[in-house]
Amino acid sequence: MTAPDDSERSTPSRLARALFASGLAVLAIRNLTDLDGRIAYAEAKGVPEADRLVPAASGLLLGGSIGIGLWKLPKLAAASVAAFFAGVTPTMHDFWAVDDDARDEELTSFLQNLTLFGAALAFFKRASNE
Repeated sequence: MTAPDDSERSTPSRLARALFASGLAVLAIRNLTDLDGRIAYAEAKGVPEADRLVPAASGLLLGGSIGIGLWKLPKLAAASVAAFFAGVTPTMHDFWAVDDDARDEELTSFLQNLTLFGAALAFFKRASNE
């Protein structure tokens, strides 16, 4: 059996990158194909200039997901994804500020985003070590 070369040891597995990146890319594309709905939701949450920020944030997520999937500019890509989740998660999924009917759904979304934020930070750390 041959020993893995340095790039195999430093680059996260293709499967991990593909799973993470494809899920994020689908989320970004869903946002971009339903911009009116996403903008309306963001406006309802009090996001200023939602008509500009929603497409920009969705583009940030899409670009970051592609970069992680291909492992091209991985620090920038992971930072883009982390920035998306750092900004979006507490603003859009503020489970502490909604009524009881919406609390469980918002808490679930908040925790899912928190998990993805953590994964983005892990990819960033891995890319920083290269």
